[in-house]
Amino acid sequence: MPYLRRPRGLTQRLGHLVIRGLMASPTRLGRALPTGRGGWHDDGVDWLLAQVNIARMLAPLDSPQLADFVAALDPVNAAADAAPGFVWRLQTEDGNATAVQAFEWDRAGRAGVLVNMSVWESVEALAAYVYSDTHRQVLKRRRQWFERMADAYAALWWIPAGHTPTTAEAEGRVLHLRECGPTPYAFTLREHFPPPGVANFGPTRSPQDWTCPA
Repeated sequence: MPYLRRPRGLTQRLGHLVIRGLMASPTRLGRALPTGRGGWHDDGVDWLLAQVNIARMLAPLDSPQLADFVAALDPVNAAADAAPGFVWRLQTEDGNATAVQAFEWDRAGRAGVLVNMSVWESVEALAAYVYSDTHRQVLKRRRQWFERMADAYAALWWIPAGHTPTTAEAEGRVLHLRECGPTPYAFTLREHFPPPGVANFGPTRSPQDWTCPA
């Protein structure tokens, strides 16, 4: 899953992680997106790409089983923050990620669900990071830490620049993707759509070299 920040103690907020049972004030759900920045332009609207992905943990985050995963968070998070096309990620006003209750319906009977949400300038920018060497090294070991999911666990959608995506919005996109498959409303890196207003609004299959071997 994309970049995450190392936790500072069991009750601290994590980079892009949302730890079940922790709450944050709705007024501190993250800095607003900067205006006037977009990767696509149509009729005066700048469009950006929002993404969310979730992971079901096999053990608590503070367990020995997830120790290597926690240790990898700082370098992976730093690589994402420095990646070309990165715009925004879910975090508090003081720079910490927000630990909120979201995707509660996906948690039942599990050690916890980690949630990551961010915004990028384009599908290509997000893919370049996700399939980079730094991120692949973590992906290759994900089965040691997270449950294999048959349902869709990552969703992408277009937002107008200046709009800040919410966890409720992200939940709706994931549910729609699970029910309907990739559509302009919610899609994936493997099969994605251009932003509203683009003449060719049909789905686009990702290049073969975007396929992650991990």
